[in-house]
Amino acid sequence: MGQEIRVICYGLGPVGARIARLVSQKSGMRIVGALEVTNIGKDVGEIAGLGRKLGVKLSNDVQTVLSQGADIAIQATVSSAPEAREQLIPIIKAGINVVSTCEELSYPWKKYPDIAAELNRLAKENGITILATGVNPGFCMDTFPLAVTAVCESVESIRVERIQDARDRRLSFQRKIGAGKTRAEFEELKAMGKIGHVGLEESASMIAAALGWEIDEYNESIQPVIAEQDVSSDYITVKAGQVAGVDQVATARISGRNVITLQFRAYFAAKPRDVIYIKGVPDMKIEAAGGFHGDIATSAIVVNSIPRVINAPPGLISMKDLPLVSAVL
Repeated sequence: MGQEIRVICYGLGPVGARIARLVSQKSGMRIVGALEVTNIGKDVGEIAGLGRKLGVKLSNDVQTVLSQGADIAIQATVSSAPEAREQLIPIIKAGINVVSTCEELSYPWKKYPDIAAELNRLAKENGITILATGVNPGFCMDTFPLAVTAVCESVESIRVERIQDARDRRLSFQRKIGAGKTRAEFEELKAMGKIGHVGLEESASMIAAALGWEIDEYNESIQPVIAEQDVSSDYITVKAGQVAGVDQVATARISGRNVITLQFRAYFAAKPRDVIYIKGVPDMKIEAAGGFHGDIATSAIVVNSIPRVINAPPGLISMKDLPLVSAVL
């Protein structure tokens, strides 16, 4: 990989801790700082479950951590673009590249054009690159289907189905899909915008931009998946008749015709799979039997993207702008 890459980890929750653990296992990378609001003073190795200390302690002192001379910061904190922006400004001004897990930053030009323009401008002014990625958005419902279209003479429509067994996911994910709630509780949380996956619109927007499609109608629906029998995870027991998870569908249309359909289903005891359907020349069906595990795939793609981001032109970019990302061994 060449010269050692110095990394700051911003956010050491379940996903951030997994990312930190993976970074520490790469011979060409080293964690030099860690930002958090909890577990202040604890060693990153302890929080990441390494069974050894790294000599880097969690801190809430942003400027001190940013002064460590890092090449890149990994932000694994929030899903909201406005919240992510507040955290990113000091990092950008410190001249440090960024890989973020923020779903709304994966393709913010449609939903948050002002934030996208500001971050792009600041990144260029400070000579750094910003990328937001993960398993979804970032790979299985946007980058992967776009890669498949490389062997198509023409594409009429794309449909992606992602189905996950939520039982082996982290507690925050299980709560986000409403596991264990009644129908009424689910609908109340849905009305408050606290239920469901974030990122389908960003994935649809990135696909459309890459293929040159001008979307004139976008719709998204979220429905509960109801358990037919009692089923449990390590954290939550879902009784028959309660919500086991979500069935979320996004559609993007051009002149009344569906061109992009993204179906995200995550619930207890689901049979996981990821499937891409391309209607075009040729028609295709690409299936990943067993699907991509969300937390494993997210930490991997974040870490594997680091060398590409460091070498990319300055600015705010998306996965469609980045050279092919492959495993960093």
